[in-house]
Amino acid sequence: MIRSELIQKIADENPHLFQRDVERIVNTIFEEITNAMARGDRVELRGFGAFSVKKRDARTGRNPRTGESVEVEEKHVPFFKTGKLLRDRLNGK
Repeated sequence: MIRSELIQKIADENPHLFQRDVERIVNTIFEEITNAMARGDRVELRGFGAFSVKKRDARTGRNPRTGESVEVEEKHVPFFKTGKLLRDRLNGK
């Protein structure tokens, strides 16, 4: 599902809301999650999962095309851990 499909589904299920308002709500939620993660905060959505940021240390990598060593800088990457309810639904429980 992509963002526009999510917006359309919410708008269809809530005919009392204008689509532009639903779009603003969805965009605000995603912006808040992104901003919280940029600050290094953890975002937990009960029953769904938790978004957090993990630090990857600098390392020496390898260019797969040439085989030469390349220095890879330290970086922060997003991490998602599924919640129990989501795991159970995916596994048919």
